[in-house]
Amino acid sequence: MSATITHPAPGTSHAPKVPTAEQIAATEAFRAGDHLVIQAGAGTGKTTTLSMLAHCTRPRRPERGHGQPPYGQQGQPPPPDPPEEMRHGRYLAFNRTIARDAARRFPPQVACGTAHALAYAAVGKRYRHRLSAPRRAGWKTGEALGIDAGMSVRIGARKVTSRALSFTALRTVTRFCQSADESITAQHVPRLRGAESDASHAQLAQLVLPYAHKAWADLRRTEQGVVRFEHDHYLKMWALDKPVIAADFLLLDEAQDTNPVVEQVFVAQRGHAQLVLVGDSAQAIYGWRGARDVMTGFDGRQLSLSQSFRFGPALAEEANRWLSVIDAPIRLNGSPLLTTEVGATPDADAVVCRSNAGAMVEVIRLLEKGRRVALVGGGGTLGALARAAHDLRSGCRTSHPELLLFDSWEELREYAERDPSGRDLLPLVQLVDDHGTEAVLEALGKLVDEGAAEVTVSTAHRAKGREWPTVRIAEDFTAPDDLDEVGEDGQPLPGPIDPDEARLAYVAVTRARLRLDVGGLSWINSHPAGDPRAGGAARPGAPPRTPRAKEAIKASGTPSAC
Repeated sequence: MSATITHPAPGTSHAPKVPTAEQIAATEAFRAGDHLVIQAGAGTGKTTTLSMLAHCTRPRRPERGHGQPPYGQQGQPPPPDPPEEMRHGRYLAFNRTIARDAARRFPPQVACGTAHALAYAAVGKRYRHRLSAPRRAGWKTGEALGIDAGMSVRIGARKVTSRALSFTALRTVTRFCQSADESITAQHVPRLRGAESDASHAQLAQLVLPYAHKAWADLRRTEQGVVRFEHDHYLKMWALDKPVIAADFLLLDEAQDTNPVVEQVFVAQRGHAQLVLVGDSAQAIYGWRGARDVMTGFDGRQLSLSQSFRFGPALAEEANRWLSVIDAPIRLNGSPLLTTEVGATPDADAVVCRSNAGAMVEVIRLLEKGRRVALVGGGGTLGALARAAHDLRSGCRTSHPELLLFDSWEELREYAERDPSGRDLLPLVQLVDDHGTEAVLEALGKLVDEGAAEVTVSTAHRAKGREWPTVRIAEDFTAPDDLDEVGEDGQPLPGPIDPDEARLAYVAVTRARLRLDVGGLSWINSHPAGDPRAGGAARPGAPPRTPRAKEAIKASGTPSAC
């Protein structure tokens, strides 16, 4: 087996039929009945391992009924053993597609589905007529809740319109539904772009909470209401009922990105069911939308899958640099049967970007080179962002949630250039300034399906769970800002690496099978935290680690290899 083998399609297992020692340990611990936390690194055969657990469900033998004589008494032969009962379980997947795939691989005694499916059967079916209601603009829903169409308020330097208040009230309900909380409070009110300060948020929450409470009361009604009913709404109602899931064991997949509302229900089953959490804490990249790493701190036997079947040792070393930065509980071992190179790859099969704005930049560049380009998830998200930019450049406000607080394009440009919270919007601003929104929208119309593409562009979030033969990391993965201090060489000390950014980088670099171009993440080569080998020599091109640099990294909370 070499780098020239024919690889399975993206998302399929690369694990061999002979289980590894780690997989055998997992099945033995499962058969013993322990609650388990299985840290499964990128490409380590997580789904294959879950299938192994599902197939090794040990039958349980019922106890004998009362009144049966002990063996050998009264001259009677021992009665036959009662028939064995098979343990039944449930596999909870991240989405329906994953659940359907698991159902084809798991035995019939393991039901495969999502938490939403369980909630629908118990609660959601009572609201099915509301789920089919037509879509309605958020500002119209806000009007129905009592938000006057012409009202606007000043919060700090920003003007908040009725449309922004409507969006925020509905988003507040969504965040509440993703939480484990019993009631809606200020912590569920989102912080809006351009008004992130605590004082601004407190003022916004005071305005929004009454409307959010009215919206939730409306949603609780089984008859027709004014707020569009979504799947997360009945999931929350089900969780508030404190349900008991009928199963002998539960397998929770992608546990590192579980919403607290699902975590609450899952952990509550501990008294009657064996719980198994499987995922990769280093890939917990959805905290921005309410997800939480359930695996950290869970009281269970800790196991790991560290043998990657997706890539070879060179890429595993690259991945381990980021695992070291976030002090992850595992380090990866690359497959000795695969040769994966790390180096420049101008014509990669896929380009992984940090943000939607960065993806838009890559799409434009690749189309200008005459390449056939696909975008994971389609161009809808980027198109909405480009149209919002067009509105601002035309002197109109926009209702896009990312940009709704900005009165003008100039105001957005200043925010992107000068405010650290807006730095990820800078590629969008520069792209629109250079090309115009019309050119951007025209380019998005030229996208093709992945099957017909020469190159696929994806954000790191959408790339999760995917893989390609060759991958290039886009330039919008920028280095952390330098500290105000300088080192012994007179150069500014590099700032600490944000753990969330490191997790996103880890996801990005582990998408390749044959070759990785680290591109926009090459700054890690000269960062003090970039060498995972404790006490090892600095990587080529990295500056010497001065004592002050070591102390800066240590004080920042970012793990250091020193």
